[in-house]
Amino acid sequence: MSKLKMIAGGLLALTLLVGCGQAHTGQASGDQRTVTVLAAASLTESFDELAKRFTAEHPDVRVEFDYQGSSTLAEQIEQGRPADVFASADEKNMAEVADLVSPPQTFATNRLALVVPPGNPAHVASLADLAGTKLVTCAPQVPCGAATRAVAQAARVDLRPVSEESDVKQVLQKVVAGEADAGLVYVTDAKAAGDQVQTIDFPESPQAVNAYPIATLRDSQQAQLATEFVEFVRGPAGREVLGAHGFDAP
Repeated sequence: MSKLKMIAGGLLALTLLVGCGQAHTGQASGDQRTVTVLAAASLTESFDELAKRFTAEHPDVRVEFDYQGSSTLAEQIEQGRPADVFASADEKNMAEVADLVSPPQTFATNRLALVVPPGNPAHVASLADLAGTKLVTCAPQVPCGAATRAVAQAARVDLRPVSEESDVKQVLQKVVAGEADAGLVYVTDAKAAGDQVQTIDFPESPQAVNAYPIATLRDSQQAQLATEFVEFVRGPAGREVLGAHGFDAP
């Protein structure tokens, strides 16, 4: 009997030890803070990298992103969506939520590039060559769509896309998938796609340079942390990462 009691006692001690360990783990995760960032789709790769650097300096912090078209995100903020930071691909959509954010600060600029599938089967060399092709662009209300309209006016061409997408990544994906002969995306997206696409520069591209502003939301539940993230994006690490991904300085 004494041997059985010893075994039972050991099992009880082990159970208590495991229980304490689980409680400690739960306590640790409860201490973690989260900053929620709503960001333009074109910032996906650069902001993902910046988040890794930021959390390396703030081990108790998790950065959660939602990447969509800036117009969609601005509309969600107007409807009361909770978040901490908004990074837009243009100043127009940031202005739409001016009453709901802190004074925005520009942290990068971007411009358009023409992308085609590898081998360029439609033989596109300029905006003028897009007539009669399966062209995909961003919708007019999206920053990359407004930029597309501006470069088309500068080139004096009438672009007739077969599809208008809600963010630039969707445009890129259709070209990568071979569903389009060409697409107008940001230089940074073309760079991120690597050899999945062929990039064609065109002289009208500098006629539509988008400024990217960033701001904290006034009703942020992590105001100090949100401010720290914004300053990190605008600081040396942000400039280095954004530049490596093809963004220009403001």
